[in-house]
Amino acid sequence: MPGDNEDINKTIDHLFRHEAGKMVAVLTRLLGFYNIEVAKDIVQDTILAALETWKYKAMPANPQAWLYFTAKNKVIDVIRRKKVKYKAQNEISFLLRSETTLLPALDEMFSENEIKDSQLRMMFACCNPALSKQVQISFMLNTLCGLSVKEIADAFLSNEDTIQKRLYRTKEKLRTENIALNHPGIDEMDERIDAVLKTLYLLFNEGYNSSHPKKLIREDLCEEAMRLTILLTENAKTNLPGVNALLALMCFQASRFNARIDEKGNIILLKDQDRKQWNKFLIKKGNEYLNRSAAGNALHEFHIEAGIASIHANAASYEDTDWKMILQLYNALLNITANPVVALNRCLVIGELEGFDKAINELKKLTALEENCYYNSSLGELYLKSGNKEEARKKFGKALSLTSSNAERELIHHKINMCD
Repeated sequence: MPGDNEDINKTIDHLFRHEAGKMVAVLTRLLGFYNIEVAKDIVQDTILAALETWKYKAMPANPQAWLYFTAKNKVIDVIRRKKVKYKAQNEISFLLRSETTLLPALDEMFSENEIKDSQLRMMFACCNPALSKQVQISFMLNTLCGLSVKEIADAFLSNEDTIQKRLYRTKEKLRTENIALNHPGIDEMDERIDAVLKTLYLLFNEGYNSSHPKKLIREDLCEEAMRLTILLTENAKTNLPGVNALLALMCFQASRFNARIDEKGNIILLKDQDRKQWNKFLIKKGNEYLNRSAAGNALHEFHIEAGIASIHANAASYEDTDWKMILQLYNALLNITANPVVALNRCLVIGELEGFDKAINELKKLTALEENCYYNSSLGELYLKSGNKEEARKKFGKALSLTSSNAERELIHHKINMCD
């Protein structure tokens, strides 16, 4: 029987998010980093083949295995027909030149351990110091994580045209330079790991507060970010304190998924969330990873962010939150990052401790965020709490014009009604 189209589309969407990056990593390792566009085309063709085939035939019992089998056949065709413009020069490339070794090599490369190894290599290859830090992160988000140009632009508080040009220039650079898909040496690890972690952080954030109009939370992106971070903890070379701190932060944030949206899809703010719905297992894992991150003397910004998230996650109630400690942590974080969004969140903590007027004055200094939805909605909330409904309405109105999220728009409309 032909498959149900809705089920097929959901399965394809899930597989694309969870398997596309794996296949791109393996195929890029096979064909060489400069053939990454060929690898992406093979994966795209494989996903399209699944979509077309499963519409008219029953969905296979193991969709993942079907994808891998189809991708292997497609790459064999590419290699045999010599459609690869640049020949791979790596430790496995000689296995692809003989029919005797080609099929066994492909089977081995698609084994679980080799897929994990290929993904680790891909993460660090994308973060090669020959590329600028922003280029590294943008390229990895697009290539390995599957984020769209718009999603990357939102993550960088940038525009699509800038990101599109950045990715194009990166691909041009890759065509002219032979970048090996290898783990960096110990001397290079610190230089690259920071970009890797920042990328996974942005991937998680896009899932946690998505730019997608109909989905405020995209759990698939958060799950993928956590899976890749866990992958780093499972490798002796990359199981570093900063990695564990980031994973702790993700666990604390993910623990609140069930309490952030009501049954109608409306946003529930932190103060109003039912903490009984918070995932206690994830909070426990977050505490474990945060303890592991304390090894050594290095202090990463994710240590501080995880510390802030830990205070929220472990507080018995909103009123019991240790706001003084959170403010100290935000002060330290702002000193490290000089990030305007960190400064914004710090202002909201000041509102809890020193009053809304003080927070408003501090927030108004952040002129770089004047066209940011979260900035305007936060300022509107502070004005509303301080009793200045006219200014609150103005800021909520501007915030409304700066978001495409249906859930955020509904919340802002509710706030505007409170100003009447």
